[in-house]
Amino acid sequence: MKITSLIITLTAATALVALAQEGTIEDVKHGAKKAGETVKNGLETAGEKTKEAAETVGEKTKETAKTVGKNTKETAETVGKKTKETARTVHQKSKKALKKAKSETSDQKSTNQAPNTPAPTDR
Repeated sequence: MKITSLIITLTAATALVALAQEGTIEDVKHGAKKAGETVKNGLETAGEKTKEAAETVGEKTKETAKTVGKNTKETAETVGKKTKETARTVHQKSKKALKKAKSETSDQKSTNQAPNTPAPTDR
C-alpha cells in the first residue's frame, strides 16, 4: 500500500507541475503577444511621424527654393537695370568728353594757324 500511495502521490505531483507549467507558458505567450503588439504600434507611430516630418521638410524646402529663386530673379533684374543705367551714363559722359575734346582741338587749330605763305622777311 505504501508503494501505491507513493506512486499516486508522485503522479499527482507530476500532474500538478505539468498544469502549473502550462499556465506559466500561457502567461509568457500572452505577455509576449502584448509586447509584440506594443512594439508594432510604436513602430507604426514612428513611421507616421517620420512621414509627416519628411512631408514638412519637403514643403519647407520647396518654399525656400521658391523664395531664393524669386530673390535671385529680383537681384538679377536690379543689377541689369543698374548696369544699363551705368552704361548709358558712361556713354553720355563719353560723348560729352569727346565733343569737348573736339571743340578744344578745333579752337587750338584756329588760334595756332600759321600762314602757308612765307613771310617777306624769310627770303
